[in-house]
Amino acid sequence: MSLLFKHFRIHQIFGANTDVGKTILTTALVRGSAALKNRVFYLKPISTGHIEDADDEHIQRHGGPSKDKIETACLYRFHVPVSPHLAAQLAVGDESQKIVSDKTFVNSIASHLERCATQSTTPADMYVETAGGVHSPTLSGVTQLDCYRPLFLPTILVGDSRLGGISATISAYESLLLRGYIVDAILLFRDEYYRNSDYLTPYFAERGVEVVAFDAPPPIPADVAEKIASTERYYDHLVSKGGILPLLRNLDTRHEQRIAELSSMARRSQDTFWWPFVQHGLVKSEEDVTVIDSASSDFFSVHKSNTTSGSSLQSQLDGSASWWTQALGHAHPSLTLAAARASGRYGHVMFPQATHAPALQLAESLLQSGPGKGWASRVFFSDDGSTGMEVALKMALRAFSVREGLEGADRKALGVLGLRGSYHGDTIGAMDACAEEGVYTCEWHNAKGFWFDPPTVSIQQGRPVITLPPALASGAEPSDPDVTMSWVYDVAERLETPLAAVYRAYIERTLESLEKEGGPRLAALVLEPLVMGAGGMIFVDPLFQRVLVDVVRARGPAPEELNSWRGMPVIFDEVFVGLYRLGMQSTIPLLGITPDVSVHAKILTGGLVPLAVTLASDSVFRAFHGTEKASALLHGHSYTAHALGCEVANETLRLVEKETQSEAWTKARALWEPSPGTQPVVWSLWDPQFLHTVSCMDKVAEVMAMGTVLSIKFKDPEAGYVSHSAQTWLQSIKCYDPKSFSVHFRTLGMSRTL
Repeated sequence: MSLLFKHFRIHQIFGANTDVGKTILTTALVRGSAALKNRVFYLKPISTGHIEDADDEHIQRHGGPSKDKIETACLYRFHVPVSPHLAAQLAVGDESQKIVSDKTFVNSIASHLERCATQSTTPADMYVETAGGVHSPTLSGVTQLDCYRPLFLPTILVGDSRLGGISATISAYESLLLRGYIVDAILLFRDEYYRNSDYLTPYFAERGVEVVAFDAPPPIPADVAEKIASTERYYDHLVSKGGILPLLRNLDTRHEQRIAELSSMARRSQDTFWWPFVQHGLVKSEEDVTVIDSASSDFFSVHKSNTTSGSSLQSQLDGSASWWTQALGHAHPSLTLAAARASGRYGHVMFPQATHAPALQLAESLLQSGPGKGWASRVFFSDDGSTGMEVALKMALRAFSVREGLEGADRKALGVLGLRGSYHGDTIGAMDACAEEGVYTCEWHNAKGFWFDPPTVSIQQGRPVITLPPALASGAEPSDPDVTMSWVYDVAERLETPLAAVYRAYIERTLESLEKEGGPRLAALVLEPLVMGAGGMIFVDPLFQRVLVDVVRARGPAPEELNSWRGMPVIFDEVFVGLYRLGMQSTIPLLGITPDVSVHAKILTGGLVPLAVTLASDSVFRAFHGTEKASALLHGHSYTAHALGCEVANETLRLVEKETQSEAWTKARALWEPSPGTQPVVWSLWDPQFLHTVSCMDKVAEVMAMGTVLSIKFKDPEAGYVSHSAQTWLQSIKCYDPKSFSVHFRTLGMSRTL
């Protein structure tokens, strides 16, 4: 939603406090701009109090010699002289005044700014003046900083020249900074006694922000005519000799520099970056580079240098949740403050044989009420999902080696059991735990193990379908046309079905054949439960995964210790699917089994900072327990249990749990009820009728949705990760519509995922 026009400079004006002279200095800015530009626009989004005292009326009265160039407006006017949120509540009974949402409020401001910009064909300025201090509430009660943030307008802060004003000004500036605002200048009055400007000028100079101090207004005469004349003389002084014109030139320069910086970023990036997952030979022009100026909620603000009219910043929906890390939206203030809180308290801390409150709180939460509840006893911290899986593999392979008494070369020859199409990360060990697919590979990739082709679940032509791989198709009945989604995911009910028996026999037969043929000794079962993400959003039949775990565990002798792993340790890679990505905290209750090791990341910190956790059962932990250091888990990272990540994770989990109790969550679940009042086994935030409609489209092979995930697979004879068909078909939604927004997406071969 951010607005940036080449010939139309916009600045939003915040006050460090109430009664700091914000309107007086804004009037001077407007008068100065009118002296330099052809047109000047002023907007007061919210005004409370009598019309004669309104700030936009003051601008009109004191616009100066060029007042005919000035246009003022107020969008929401309330006559009670109280805080905007209270004024809105008091006006509820008035049919002309209604409480509006933050989204409606911000959209109305954006629409007004765009109208003003299109009216001006020559250089012009715009000033948006807020009410009170930076944290004064808007109509909904949300603080101004958070409410206005989607607009992301360059900011002028009017500081406080009174006693205590140094602290108030710095605090206001830091509040703006924590929310990502660009502060171009700080203005305040001179006070010969407190001399706040003398301190603040060098303080902010070190931070690259200009401070401009102005003479304070003269005492207000009792005579009305003299009051008007005195005010006019004061404004004339500020514009002609008081420093307004040099300030305006500096603001224009900052505006031009920002446009120049954004315009050059695509070219400079092409010359500098080695992008992940990108074939640079296909990046043909600067237009192929997404220049992200800022992000807020579910949207990026991207720069388009070839715009002939309108804003060069355009809204773009983050259609892939930023590689599936986002759950609460970009630039969430609570997460930002959590990171700042931990940064201020800790910075970096060494973690071996140490503890700190954010890490301990997170670990206890994960074990006592999170995905590790009831089975895990230990939490190991790492940096991201891939490294978390490296840890999980080390844990499982060591546990297997210790129990089996393996040494030397026998330990090196171990393999894993999994599903074809799985993906566990790009580090070497995680890659080796996946089948050789020809895409996620490198020269050292040495796939170690065996991978079943799994049965899948999808919606085709409006109905759920279980699709069996060729190895199973001949020995099982085709999918029942009357099958429901709730039945497909009711694993307990399906365990005694004929299809479960077919799955069990197939898995047992395959494992026995591998042993006879001298295949790799399998030491761990590694699964992405329910959905294999990067491999193409493959929704695996949950019954197959449940039966696979049951068969693996039944093949091993009963362990001597109660609750110890059996057969081989089972790893759940819940990096993608966990923490309510699929509408459930963990896939464990649905599958009806617990793993021995599980890995969580992505949503864990709401996409703000890197962090991953590997949870392990006590029996796996004991394989490393002893008195010799060589038998310990000698794995770690410089940022293990980084306090910032842990604090952000704690806040993320709190907010996500709160979201699961929200009205929107409840309403979405209700749409998936098999019958009124019956809780669905699985559900989606995507409307089932929408899925039905899309699944019946000619170009669509199948769709599937669960929780926040939507997967659309197109009919494509060259289907696969390297296919460009989806990219081509979806290009139209990546094009910008000035009345709406474009969509940022990343296709997985022929899959389009949201």
